[in-house]
Amino acid sequence: MYHHYFVKKLISMALDRHDREKEMAAVLLSSLYADVISPEQVIKGFTKLVESADDLLIDIPDAVDILALFVARAIVDDILPPSFLQSAIKELPEEAKGRDVVHLAQKSYLSPPLHAEIVERRWGGSTLTTVELVKNKISALLNEYIESGDKAEACRCIRELNVPFFHHEVVKRTLILAMEKRNFESLVLSLLKEAADEGFITLSQMSKGFNRLADAIDDLSLDIVNAREVLPNLVSTAIKDGYLDSSYTIPMAAPKSVDKTDATDVAEVDPVVVFKQKATAIIQEYFLSDDVGEVIRSLEELSSPHLNAVFVKRVVTLAMDRKNREREMASVLLSSLYAEVISSEDVAKAFLLLLETTDDTALDCPDAANELALFLARTVVDDILAPLDLEELKEQLEPDSLGVNIVNTARALLAARHAGERILRCWGGGSGWAVEDAKDKIVKLLEEFEAGGVISEACQCIRDIDMPFFHHEVVKKALVMAMEKQNDKLLDLLQECANEGLITVNQMTKGFTRVADSVDDLALDIPDVKDKFTRYVEKAMSQGWLMQGVQESFKGLSIHGRANGKS
Repeated sequence: MYHHYFVKKLISMALDRHDREKEMAAVLLSSLYADVISPEQVIKGFTKLVESADDLLIDIPDAVDILALFVARAIVDDILPPSFLQSAIKELPEEAKGRDVVHLAQKSYLSPPLHAEIVERRWGGSTLTTVELVKNKISALLNEYIESGDKAEACRCIRELNVPFFHHEVVKRTLILAMEKRNFESLVLSLLKEAADEGFITLSQMSKGFNRLADAIDDLSLDIVNAREVLPNLVSTAIKDGYLDSSYTIPMAAPKSVDKTDATDVAEVDPVVVFKQKATAIIQEYFLSDDVGEVIRSLEELSSPHLNAVFVKRVVTLAMDRKNREREMASVLLSSLYAEVISSEDVAKAFLLLLETTDDTALDCPDAANELALFLARTVVDDILAPLDLEELKEQLEPDSLGVNIVNTARALLAARHAGERILRCWGGGSGWAVEDAKDKIVKLLEEFEAGGVISEACQCIRDIDMPFFHHEVVKKALVMAMEKQNDKLLDLLQECANEGLITVNQMTKGFTRVADSVDDLALDIPDVKDKFTRYVEKAMSQGWLMQGVQESFKGLSIHGRANGKS
């Protein structure tokens, strides 16, 4: 309960020392986080530090700048949630120097491009080199142990590394070696038993190593074909030999291997579990490759559209536990998939599942409520969900639950001034800002074409935007502009785009659907909007822009259309 005093004392002592000690303090905090000091105690410790900035400034003239850098470093190292900046400043008096600390951390250290690398290397960045060096030394000593079989020498080398907080990496790499070199499995595992018997690798570090291996099992399976089947055997051996707690269970364990000749075993495999495992592998690969097209292809190969909500939930869940880069990538992925693969109903269902289980998620991700509110608001800004969908989600949740509070937070974020820009920038805004820029470019190219532009130039401008997953926005804005300006020339552009294959039938249909969803709102400015839209649908159907049968979904527009607030 007093760990926050340790956090405060550690940083206070490092403030007036050299860069080496400051870097060591940052590394120590990162190492103690979660395993020894809880996230809540870390937040409390930094809160106390920021509150005492005025006192620290008396003895250390540059205390504000150094404190700001410590706060930024903690956020970059994922031991302090970004929401700390807002919550801390609310508790500080107007004239408090702690406010300067927060502002400086936010504007000078966390806003510039490549800020994470700059902050990590500000005090010499020795950690990055050290961690990489330690990993290389672990691999080298394990390979040497395989060749020599000298257990005592291997244990001595592990001790000499002098990184007890990093022993889970030794465990993980030893287990991977056991998977790769099955002939040496007994020899390799006996090293872990020896290390546990001597007490220099703790049960906590041992469990953490097994957990990290389980988390990476999808990637390992690409190189070690039977990795899934071997993992349970390694766990059983470890429990039997006493170097792993008997209560240990594999997190998100893969289903057991199936004997194709045994119909009973085949029936026991849960397709949802299999889908979740494949989805996790797809998402993790996406975070490495940033290839949206590959995700779309992989999802289509899975052929499980009824489980799209499960995939969306997994995307958000995995991103919440990572850094801002992956959170931004997750939002961009959802926006891309919405146009091609998933529906707004899938997304709404996924967020309902997430909101219902937020209390459990918060155990692993302390800032889950804030992150989920941002994700929810971002889906509205990206035109995936409508504001009305948030109200419908709220109605399905238990009153006064955390989920309801998250929905209210998301609505408050959306109601703020310049909400769209702020929410698009909430995780760095690289890709999100491109979407906002694309909307502006689409409006400008349509206005230029409507004023007398050439079709070929307009098509080239659409190509230059280079966002095929966002072409439904071109369709929507072209239809609305055609209605407002009573200029059917814009329909000629859509016809040309369809003829050239520039805008796919799916994108064309999505654009028409989005106009249909907002027809009641449009009627406030365009009285005959329903007649015009019906005429546009008939023309598109006759010329093959829309999929056959879609016309039925637009019939009875005046009865079934809903004002959803999309713009």
